Amino acid sequence: MFKVQQKVLFRHCDPAGIVFFPRYFEMMNDCIESFFDNGLKCPFEQFIQSAGIPTVSIATTFNNPSRHGDVLDLRLNVTRIGKTSFNYEMVCHCADEQRFITNATLVHIDLNGIPIPLQNDIKLSLKDFTKVSS
Repeated sequence: MFKVQQKVLFRHCDPAGIVFFPRYFEMMNDCIESFFDNGLKCPFEQFIQSAGIPTVSIATTFNNPSRHGDVLDLRLNVTRIGKTSFNYEMVCHCADEQRFITNATLVHIDLNGIPIPLQNDIKLSLKDFTKVSS
């Protein structure tokens, strides 16, 4: 499992002080960039210079609101590794309360938008974060 923390900042909130839901998607993307940098040891900004890795599918359930000042724990598990793509599950908690859960697919593409195989070193690194079924 890959973990990062995110403090809820003023910029994440609506006027009521609750996280505006599109900001969660920004936090998810920040987690993915950190996952590439620190988990896969492949700097995201270098990875995307010659290829892309867009989200092509995402399903999210928001369970409880987050407020300005909360410290969120985002936990990412890889759930599938394919030839050109991988799936992940990301769960966000604040203390013992789940805030959201999301499942997404990222596809490795060339600069023309055509799917291309994931590099073997990336696939091997992804396996280190694969969720083990119980």
